[in-house]
Amino acid sequence: MWTSLTIVVGALITIVAVLYTTNDSNEGQAESIDTIAEHSYESPEITTDLQDGSFVRIQFHILTDGEAAKEEISKRDFQISNILIKELAKMDADDFKSGLAKLEDVVRSKLNEVMIDGTITDVYTINKILQ
Repeated sequence: MWTSLTIVVGALITIVAVLYTTNDSNEGQAESIDTIAEHSYESPEITTDLQDGSFVRIQFHILTDGEAAKEEISKRDFQISNILIKELAKMDADDFKSGLAKLEDVVRSKLNEVMIDGTITDVYTINKILQ
């Protein structure tokens, strides 16, 4: 009985030691720009109207968490357009000028709701025109 108990205690100590001494050298470091570029996707340019009748043209650079997510998001152009048209229809020109960060967050969140292979980590506005 003591032998079994000694083996179990020894195994637990080993597991705890491995968990606490294993150090990931990349922990806390940002991804390299090359990795970001490999896993990012440039959305098509969308032109639509706002609630007040103004027109906007907008385009995003979408960052994903891996190659599978990048491939999937490239097939979801129609959903990107749909999300943008619906969200922009709720905005007026002043909202558009001051609310780009919120729009980027909404796009990221709504795209993550439909993603299957990975996630969208960030959305950046790379082109915008308000007319």
